Amino acid sequence: MARVFGLTESRLRYWDRTGFLSPSAQSGRRRYYTFQDLIGLRVAKGLLDRGIALRQVRKSMEALRTSLPRVLRPLSELRVVADGQTVLVRGEDGAFEPTTGQLVLDFEVSSLRDDVVRVLRHDRTPSRHREAAYDHYLEGCRLDEEEATFEDAERAYRRALALDPSLSNALTNLGNLRFRMGALAEAEQLYRQALQVDSAQPEAHYNLGFLCFERGEPEQAAECFRRAVERDPAFADAHFNLAMSYEELGRHDEARRHWEIYVELDPSGPWAEIARRHLTS
Repeated sequence: MARVFGLTESRLRYWDRTGFLSPSAQSGRRRYYTFQDLIGLRVAKGLLDRGIALRQVRKSMEALRTSLPRVLRPLSELRVVADGQTVLVRGEDGAFEPTTGQLVLDFEVSSLRDDVVRVLRHDRTPSRHREAAYDHYLEGCRLDEEEATFEDAERAYRRALALDPSLSNALTNLGNLRFRMGALAEAEQLYRQALQVDSAQPEAHYNLGFLCFERGEPEQAAECFRRAVERDPAFADAHFNLAMSYEELGRHDEARRHWEIYVELDPSGPWAEIARRHLTS
């Protein structure tokens, strides 16, 4: 999905975690995006690209679920339009806005299958080694959730990297795993290696920042968190930790801006009350 739509994986995870857009199919413990989910993702990205604020899209979708209870996934099941400021929906009786109403721009989905095929069959289609590496990477993702299977997950990630050393997500995930296993120096090396492969990966910047903060290096931590939010402005946890780093450095005005962004991005998140306390202090 990240490749098809040009989104970061952290943004997709954030949308999933907050219930905005989630994979709707499941097999065992693994979840998958359906074609209906693809339509919803495309429409959501189109709305955001045309200047509609995420909170406005959320508000409109919540209103639609209330007014049209049979519609489970409004972005996928309804014809959504926008003019850069408002969200409208086209029904059998014409266009309407969940909460004013004017129509300017429509989002077509008829070419979406072609878009998916084009991305998956790009000239840089993975070789058999790359495909096998990705399978091992997915196996590592499945196994790294439980401590009992940490070693199996590590072997899966290392097999993936042996086949494709440029698989930056595998480097980052392996770094996360080694961090949880207590190998902090190796974790840091893996994060830095991931950034050598893909300098725009926000997760690796974030994880490096966390390591620096834990070592009592708030200046270096702030720089890493700043790079993470620069590359993914919707990375809520990175905004929170950047604010923490700025507080540690006495840069309270800069911290305040990121407390505010965190609360806006994740108002019911695990650290929302902490952020609000900083904003009222």
